[in-house]
Amino acid sequence: MSRLQSRFAELKQQNRAALVTFVTAGDPHYDASLAILKGLPAAGADVIELGMPFTDPMADGPAIQLANIRALAGKQNLAKTLQMVREFRAGDQSTPLVLMGYFNPIHYYGVPRFIADAKAAGVDGLIVVDLPPEHNVDLCEPAQAAGIDFIRLTTPTTDDKRLPTVLNGSSGFVYYVSVAGVTGAGSASIEHVQEAVARLRRHTDLPISIGFGIRTPEHAATIARLADGVVVGSALVDQIANAQNDQQAVDGVLGLCRQLAEGVRGARR
Repeated sequence: MSRLQSRFAELKQQNRAALVTFVTAGDPHYDASLAILKGLPAAGADVIELGMPFTDPMADGPAIQLANIRALAGKQNLAKTLQMVREFRAGDQSTPLVLMGYFNPIHYYGVPRFIADAKAAGVDGLIVVDLPPEHNVDLCEPAQAAGIDFIRLTTPTTDDKRLPTVLNGSSGFVYYVSVAGVTGAGSASIEHVQEAVARLRRHTDLPISIGFGIRTPEHAATIARLADGVVVGSALVDQIANAQNDQQAVDGVLGLCRQLAEGVRGARR
């Protein structure tokens, strides 16, 4: 079993959802970002998504766009992001870690080299926002052949005709984008989320994680009653943007993570 499969299976036995946290690698800079990354599991993160900084993150709202700008200003690149994963893995062999981002930096790095280096570093999965299933041969298939899960995004506009194509070759979990918009945008109604989860479960046995617009422990708890995973990104990234110094950034992210974890863990009691 992969780390992702093991983690979701273990949480299913405990009858609770996973808290999936997103931060951008190198935000606000390498050392503080690494301290945040290393602190997330103890603060309650069950799965970590680590953003690969890119100049044109078209699916992301202002908070994560600014995180990309801060990281790139600090000279963060894909090689440094993989180094960060290696340093994280030196102290944590059990928390699943997924790289999230766009295809351009991977293409520039070189796909075979990227897959080999990501696997060696301890990456468990990939979410590549701008690579549709029609391009599975470009990254999804070689990544899965190397034992790296490829996680698909589905959205409110993915209809029943399109859904099997999107889910074909998906592994790890399915990421349901609960609003038609960018990261950090408004949140969907609970009725909408219930319907979406029911529809996805008719099409896949993979765990379903829901994100975009989840900002508070209360909202996270509500989603945790319906889904297998709750994804929080912009709210954590905002803690970095609003911090006066590195320590504040680290404390802010890990403090909010602990609150979110409490909400998620108490949701089904």
